Amino acid sequence: MSRFQAIPGIHVCLRRLGFHLSLGYLVFLLLLAICAPWIAPHSPTLQNPSHVLLPADGTYLLGTDDLGRDVFSRLVWGAPLTLYGSLLAVLVACGIGLPLGLIAGFSGGWIDAAISRGIDTMLSFPAIVLAIGVTGMLGIGQTNSMIAVGIVFSPTIARLVRGQTLIGREALYVDAARCFGASNSRLILRHILPNAIQPVIVQATLLLAMALLAEASLSFLGLGVQPPQPGWGAMLARGYHYMEIAPSQIYAPGIAILVTALSVNTLGENLRVILDPRRRR
Repeated sequence: MSRFQAIPGIHVCLRRLGFHLSLGYLVFLLLLAICAPWIAPHSPTLQNPSHVLLPADGTYLLGTDDLGRDVFSRLVWGAPLTLYGSLLAVLVACGIGLPLGLIAGFSGGWIDAAISRGIDTMLSFPAIVLAIGVTGMLGIGQTNSMIAVGIVFSPTIARLVRGQTLIGREALYVDAARCFGASNSRLILRHILPNAIQPVIVQATLLLAMALLAEASLSFLGLGVQPPQPGWGAMLARGYHYMEIAPSQIYAPGIAILVTALSVNTLGENLRVILDPRRRR
């Protein structure tokens, strides 16, 4: 019996360990992105034809690519580009989805119906296909591609905020504020939005991991980070041609993308538990 009683404690310990490891890695990655000019030993764009596809050694920690550029320096310089793209996508998603969800949930009627049908229509398309289509309209480049990803992610935020707004609109404290003459804008900003923002924070953290993968995918397809910028997805796209003779070109950015996405996702899942008392153990 005591063996089974110990299992929940193990789960809590593992969850806390994952939270601290993920948080520590993300703080390290943020510091790496800030200090990239001082940490990278070489220029990420400087080509050296005499040092093409060299293995890892004391001069080049992860070897060189097909143009003689240091893979480690490109990996370090790729961190701020990747973080910038992921954060931009999440900010765009929240900037579009948050007001749409509030308007739909609070207004009701045909406004709610129109916004909800638009949300359902966007969610019916595969996310990456829709992102490619929007990128084609906006233009190729990291900023445009991540704005496209943010637009694609915005229905997720809008649907979540709409549900929270529908619940908050019927709450007693909202009825009390309405009886005291509070305007609709005050009801939304002062009473409904603060109670809806908590799940949005959790969802935004989870979307950050998805945005990271989307950024890498679009860069891999040539729609995101453009040469000679050292985006992790762009490094994968160029390195997979030489993975048999220079595996560090694909392993380094691939592992960086995997660990970063896993850390962000783990952090989001732990935030979901921390901020939702019903899910605490």
